[in-house]
Amino acid sequence: MQLPSHSHKNRFLIPFFGLTVVLLVSLAPPTSSCTEQEKSSLIKFLSGLWKDGGLTVSWRSDTDCCSWEGITCSLNRAVTDVSLASQGLEGSISPFLGNLTSLLRLNLSRNSLSGGLPLELVSSSSIIVLDVSFNRLTGGLHKLPSSTPARPLQVLNISSNLLTGPFPSTIWKTMNNLIALNASNNRFTGAIPTYFCNGSPSLVVLELSFNKLSGSIPPGLGGCSMLTVLRGGYNNLSGTLPDELSNATSLECLSFPNNYLQGVLDSACIFSLRNLRTIDLGGNYFNGRIPDSVGQLKRLEKFQLGHNNLS
Repeated sequence: MQLPSHSHKNRFLIPFFGLTVVLLVSLAPPTSSCTEQEKSSLIKFLSGLWKDGGLTVSWRSDTDCCSWEGITCSLNRAVTDVSLASQGLEGSISPFLGNLTSLLRLNLSRNSLSGGLPLELVSSSSIIVLDVSFNRLTGGLHKLPSSTPARPLQVLNISSNLLTGPFPSTIWKTMNNLIALNASNNRFTGAIPTYFCNGSPSLVVLELSFNKLSGSIPPGLGGCSMLTVLRGGYNNLSGTLPDELSNATSLECLSFPNNYLQGVLDSACIFSLRNLRTIDLGGNYFNGRIPDSVGQLKRLEKFQLGHNNLS
């Protein structure tokens, strides 16, 4: 039996759930001016950068911030979008961006931003799409007070950073509207939270690959009735594939390669997941027979069970 390899965790571009973002993005027409409070918050963000990608040419305090590069405003003079992906930005993410009370979408992906992810953004009462993927962010995710009301965040992409630590329960318990979470390609530790589906009943995409997560796959994930993509490969997960996953009948992708999973693959469980297009459980310790029910998955396109002890 060949042991799964954990020494070659390549950091590569993990596809993000672009369709989800497209469905959430709407174009807002420009307006004549923005408020001084919003302009001040944006200037404070700019001052925290030591490489601004030339934003200072556009972001001038004597001009309307609704006309600045990467800024979109609504008709009522409120900043709704900050879109600064791939701008060569270096520095920290200012918590003052959390003062943009009408901000709906913040995209700072594919830069070289460092430091932590401000709690003010994760706990924003307005942001629905937050994408800080492919940066150099460090530290852990902050805990939220237990009294925090439900947050509107729908898409959170923190993938491909250097984030560490566990997933604080207080964060996910307030994410009632979460549709897609991509936390892959980081250094998160601890267990996969058991309350994802309880707190986020509309969860469609859960990407946790390429971390240092341990423990078992929570049976509660079977309660995610809308879950379509579930990826947790290249971690240190152990235990069996829970039978409760058979309840997640919307699943199209089930991917947990290169972990320490074991046990027998239940034929009835596999048969229940009739929408599966991808099964990737290679590089684990599964034993027994390959379930005959795999042949009845009419939509299956990718089937990977190599490097196990199956017959």
